[in-house]
Amino acid sequence: MKNIAVIGAGTMGNGIAHTFAQFNYKVHLIDVSQEALDKGMATISKNLDRMVAKEKIAEADKIQTLANISTFTSIKNATQNVDLVVEAATENLALKSKIFKELDEVCNENTILATNTSSISITQIAAVTNRPEKVIGMHFMNPVPIMKLVEIIRGYNTSNKVTNTIVDLSKKVNKIPVEVNDYPGFVANRILMPMINESIETLYNQVAGVKEIDTVMMLGMAHPMGPLQLADFIGLDVCLSILNVMHDGFKNPKYAPCPLLVNMVMAGKLGVKSGEGFYDYSESKKAETVAKMFR
Repeated sequence: MKNIAVIGAGTMGNGIAHTFAQFNYKVHLIDVSQEALDKGMATISKNLDRMVAKEKIAEADKIQTLANISTFTSIKNATQNVDLVVEAATENLALKSKIFKELDEVCNENTILATNTSSISITQIAAVTNRPEKVIGMHFMNPVPIMKLVEIIRGYNTSNKVTNTIVDLSKKVNKIPVEVNDYPGFVANRILMPMINESIETLYNQVAGVKEIDTVMMLGMAHPMGPLQLADFIGLDVCLSILNVMHDGFKNPKYAPCPLLVNMVMAGKLGVKSGEGFYDYSESKKAETVAKMFR
């Protein structure tokens, strides 16, 4: 496996492209606009600069990594003769289904199709293709170049050969693959999102403030960041989407998103990417100032 296409130049997509390129795979990075691609490449370059500054890689490694990435605005043009496609588009079933249907039509019959979905059924995505045995989940963690875990999710029809290939590939890019079964939220988000949601409920019920909730979890449970800060980092819209997938999938009220989370997303308060969530990021990307509505 030498040639890999990545769909989506956002946070997860550019991180996945960076990771494969750094290990000398030829990567085709795809997005709908050149502007999104340029932004994604700028992020990769900035992250590589940070690694050079910390002496984790040499300047020559940065140059080679960037040279390994080509950008495309056409799925058809970018996926000719690739061995693997990793889709990292928005967490939306309709969009992912549309992408996988197109991939199935334009890719070589031997191409493996992977999705970086964090909660949506692999089996459901695979069902729109004529190659369900070659569809698999590769759920990377953010930030991708740093985080070691990759959840490997088999769909109902995913073959052993494809699973073993993806497990081996994950190890080759210095990740630790963990196989999990295809249920809403898989393992990472099935456990994480209810914790984040309960933290938002705790704030909503005025048990404690933003800083206090995060401080308790950091100092009491040894979490590297508090759950509300983490929610801002992930994106409150993403958190809501994952909770909705689990709520719909399990029909269990414990996964119902907190009304405060729903209202914040409707109001466009999405966290770091919108400049405000539980914290105010207008002056710093660090969670230093609690958002005005929670002071």
